[in-house]
Amino acid sequence: MNTPEEIKDLDHLRSEGDINLSPARQTWSNKHIDDATRVILDADSDVFLHQSLSSPCLNVLTGCEGVYLKDAQGRKILDFHGNNVHQVGFGHPRVVEAVTRQMQKMSFCTRRYTNEVSIQLAQKLVSLAPGDLNRVLFAPGGTSAIGMALKLARAATGRHKTISMWDSFHGASLDAISIGGESIFRSGIGPLLPGCEHVPPPDHKHCPFRCGAACNLSCADYVEYVLEKEGDVAAVVAETVRSTPFIPPADYWTNIRRACDKHGALLILDEVPHCLGRTGRMFTFEHYGIVPDMVVIGKGLGGGIFPLAALIAREGLNQAMPEKALGHYTHEKNPVACAAALAAIEVIESEGLLENAIRQGSRAMERMKSMASTHPMIGDVRGRGLLMGMELLRDKANGERAIQEAEAVMYACLERGLNFKITMGNILTLTPPLTISDAEMDQALDILEESLTEVGA
Repeated sequence: MNTPEEIKDLDHLRSEGDINLSPARQTWSNKHIDDATRVILDADSDVFLHQSLSSPCLNVLTGCEGVYLKDAQGRKILDFHGNNVHQVGFGHPRVVEAVTRQMQKMSFCTRRYTNEVSIQLAQKLVSLAPGDLNRVLFAPGGTSAIGMALKLARAATGRHKTISMWDSFHGASLDAISIGGESIFRSGIGPLLPGCEHVPPPDHKHCPFRCGAACNLSCADYVEYVLEKEGDVAAVVAETVRSTPFIPPADYWTNIRRACDKHGALLILDEVPHCLGRTGRMFTFEHYGIVPDMVVIGKGLGGGIFPLAALIAREGLNQAMPEKALGHYTHEKNPVACAAALAAIEVIESEGLLENAIRQGSRAMERMKSMASTHPMIGDVRGRGLLMGMELLRDKANGERAIQEAEAVMYACLERGLNFKITMGNILTLTPPLTISDAEMDQALDILEESLTEVGA
């Protein structure tokens, strides 16, 4: 077990989630994990490689349904994390039925062949995407789809440089962490891809340009400055909305789109965590009135059951043939995964989940803003739809992050039956299923407020 001093030295590793070796984790485990569960956790620890954010694990799950997880001790836990795969909740009957039916009909598609269900999914995504985003490639996960986007950008522009954001996350492979901006994935790994330039994200709360109370778009101006100085950038690669979340101002992407066009760079938007409705629109960039050259989606695309991601590119980028293979993945057109995705999209459309995301998000934001008036350590609440964040600060004047307090709130919530993750060390990141009901949202926010009160006291 690491000492508190050693844990504090790891605070810079908390950007993507809560670390799994802190004293708070151990205290929670000692109080809430029984002997039978500990045997299973020990078996997991003995066989899997240990890594930050993952093994050793927190707990053992035996089920998941709708908005709930069920652990090995029979506890039901509202899941406001879900690794962002649960737009339609866990185990939605229509997705399960579609997967089961497709497995009985055709379970796999050998590469070099196609199948109707994969074509239907590609056609559906093209019909949903605005502009001329008319070309699709599938991959087993978002990281792989990001890799395909980077290769296509190189093939289309003849350039290799990229501009991406500090504190961003695009996946854990070597190419993805090269454009990513988090220490937990980049530090100590060795040489990364050349030509990967980084700029500050649109986070005015912790902005090097000292914007103050609101973003003045200096960060967008700096992107154009780097594009001009580098001169040969293939693409700007960024999350439309950082899942922490950071919510860029209305003109941010308009300015970036204009700068990319001016300097001959492509715009690649990573919407893997929040595509298909989490923000209240099928694609998050629709809130900003622009169309990227490529968008990468995933996570919820597989209906919370099957791993699947997609690269959607504009028609003019269909130029990799005959020399280049962009993906060529074994499960590129897996019919079971595609059936799950089609069913998930049908659920989102037929059950009004975009509207529910907007309504529930608005209700939750109003309640959390009310909490901020009575809980001094709440420095900010922000969100779009059901992508929400509550930032905890020790000192609002200088922006000092309340890292230990945020972790204490998380474990207090978990004790009461609410699961979420922390990003940047101090932001409670809340991403429930889009199927969530009024009662379930109210229960979760009650738990959050009780926990804030406990830790504040």
